[in-house]
Amino acid sequence: MNLCLPFRINSINYAEKLIKRHFSYLNLSFKGHHKVIYQANSSQKYTLVKSNQVRFNSTAPPVETIGFLANIWQSISNSTPVAYVQQSLVDIHDFTGLPWWSSIVISTILFRSVVTLPLTVYQHEITARLEKIALEMPAIVNELKKEATLAMKAFKWTEQQTKMLRKQWKTLIIRENCHPAKTFIVLWGQIPLWIFQSVALRNLVNMLPDPTSLQAQIVVTEMTIGGFGWIPNLTEVDNSYILPVTLGIINLAIIEVQSMIRTRPPTRFQKFVTNIFRGLSLLMVPIACTVPSALTVYWVSSSCYGLTQNLLLMSPTARRAFRITKTPSELENPYKHLWLRVKQRTGYEGATLISQTTKSTVKENKMEGDKSRKE
Repeated sequence: MNLCLPFRINSINYAEKLIKRHFSYLNLSFKGHHKVIYQANSSQKYTLVKSNQVRFNSTAPPVETIGFLANIWQSISNSTPVAYVQQSLVDIHDFTGLPWWSSIVISTILFRSVVTLPLTVYQHEITARLEKIALEMPAIVNELKKEATLAMKAFKWTEQQTKMLRKQWKTLIIRENCHPAKTFIVLWGQIPLWIFQSVALRNLVNMLPDPTSLQAQIVVTEMTIGGFGWIPNLTEVDNSYILPVTLGIINLAIIEVQSMIRTRPPTRFQKFVTNIFRGLSLLMVPIACTVPSALTVYWVSSSCYGLTQNLLLMSPTARRAFRITKTPSELENPYKHLWLRVKQRTGYEGATLISQTTKSTVKENKMEGDKSRKE
């Protein structure tokens, strides 16, 4: 694979000095030659080519064979959002003066608090509105269906004409400003943020987009000593596999918590989506074993934030603080319910109280809702 470094050389001596400067930051040995600039312990080497560019050669196929996906990845790496996130990471590190692993964790908390937390609260509010409409309007929906059937028999309306009556349900959704598509609003913010920050950290580790930049060289040098515990060097993979396994466990915990907190039996589609995310959580473990530790630290901290956020928004007190509408399916003691579900799955006694507790809570909330509507 031929990867051109984005700088040109005028002579072999200048190229040797340039490569020596890069390796001096990392305390690596350097051996010069009039043809081979740097010979690594493996089959990879830097060579001088006719175009007066330094190229990185290996036995892998050329870049052209990678094709479309490589172009997409390069476009994302050089995009403006990634550049802003990358510079923000450097600014947060410089401002706090903390090691790089701490800066990554703090930036993750900051970005997710600004972007994903408000979107998650809004998503919960939309879901609550949809639930209230579904509970309050079944009589209207049934009446519309009866009217449509009578109109088809009495006035010989076509199916197209009867659709006008069924649009009343959509009118109610628009009136309450709770279109079902808005329940996916978190994905619109969380996925781009995850991609941009991951690519930004990858750029910092690989001194991209400009390896000759002094700032890029300083950042890489700081990352080599900016780790903690068993991963002092954030530019290397976690050979102990502690962080990758932790990432898989936390991601699975997020999925299982969302599954166990449901008060209604899951639909076939919900079961399908849950199994898909379980598979993706397991797939992230081997991927995390092959990337620099800086990325793994970010992924683990982001998943920890997600788990904490989900547990927080289960609390009725927190939901009222965020002004999320109360619904009949909302649990008064969600953490007790969750603990009983955990016991049920692990085989402990006392889990038979789950259904009784859930039914009584839903019944009480429904009675309160009916009472408020009558008033």
